[in-house]
Amino acid sequence: MEIALEKTNSARIARALVKARMAAGSPAMDMAFTLLVVTDDDNVAEALRTATTLSREHPSRVIGVILGDGRGAAQLNAKVRVGESSSGESILLRISGELTKHAESVVLPLLLPDSPTVVWWPGDAPADPSQDSIGQFAQRRLTDSEATSSPIRALRAVARKYAPGDTDLAWTRLTPWRALLAAALDQSTGKVSGGEVTAGAGNPAAALLVAWLESRLKVPIKSRRSPGEQIAKVVLHTADGDVLIERVDEKSSHFSVPGSSPREVPLGARTLAELLAEDLRRLDADEIYEATIKHLLEST
Repeated sequence: MEIALEKTNSARIARALVKARMAAGSPAMDMAFTLLVVTDDDNVAEALRTATTLSREHPSRVIGVILGDGRGAAQLNAKVRVGESSSGESILLRISGELTKHAESVVLPLLLPDSPTVVWWPGDAPADPSQDSIGQFAQRRLTDSEATSSPIRALRAVARKYAPGDTDLAWTRLTPWRALLAAALDQSTGKVSGGEVTAGAGNPAAALLVAWLESRLKVPIKSRRSPGEQIAKVVLHTADGDVLIERVDEKSSHFSVPGSSPREVPLGARTLAELLAEDLRRLDADEIYEATIKHLLEST
C-alpha cells in the first residue's frame, strides 16, 4: 500500500505508516534495522530500487531523504509504502525551506526503536559522516567515492574524518580481489618483495588496494595506469616467481601462482545491492579498513 502526504510532519507520517501496515495485513514486521538513504532527485529512483532489492536479504525500514532548496518556508512532503515488492517498509521524505537545516528532527521520530541505523550516501557525502546531522544517528555509515566527480579526493576526505562504523563502497568492491590475493599468498611459499597494481586513473578501489597490500605485506607496491577504468592487473613479486591476477574480460581473470598451473577464475562486477548486502552482514567497525585508510593517508 502507498500513502502520499503533503505539507505534513513526522507524527502524521508515523500514523500513515501504521495505517499502511494494517492495510497490507502486516501490523507487526520483523525488521533488522533502519536504512537512511540521503540522496537527490536525480538519483533517488535508482537508490530506492537498490534499497528495495536489499530489503529481500535484510528486511528493513528504508527512509529516503531528499534535501531540497534551503530557502523559503519549511515544508515536508512524504510517501509511505508497505509491501510493494519488498519485505520491509519505505518512506520518502522531501524536505525543503528552513527545515533542511533541521532534517534530523524529521528523521529521528521515524527510526525503528531499539534497532541499528545505517546511513548510505549514494553520491556526494559530507566530509565528516559521523558528525553529519543525519549520520550521527547511525552505527554504520556508507559512502561511495566512486559515484562522485572526484573519487580519490572524495575518498581521502572521508578517510581524514574516519570514525568506527564508516566504510566506503570502493573498499567493498575490493573483496573479490582481496580474497584471490589472500588465496594466492596462502599457496605461495616465497616472501613477497614488491608488486604493482594496474588500474584506470582515479580509481579509488585501486588506491585502497595499494594501501592494503603495503600495510599488510610491509613492501612497496607501485601504481601503474591502464586505459580502462577498472583494476586490470595485480602482480606480486616473490623469490619463487610472480603471483599474477590479470583481468581477462568483464567477468573473469587469469590467476597464476608459482608452482601451480594458471587458471581462469570469476571476477565480475557486483551490483550496488550486493555490495550493500555484504557491508550490512556486520554492523561493527572494520579494523582492516581503518588500518588501510590510515596507511593511504600516511603514504601521500
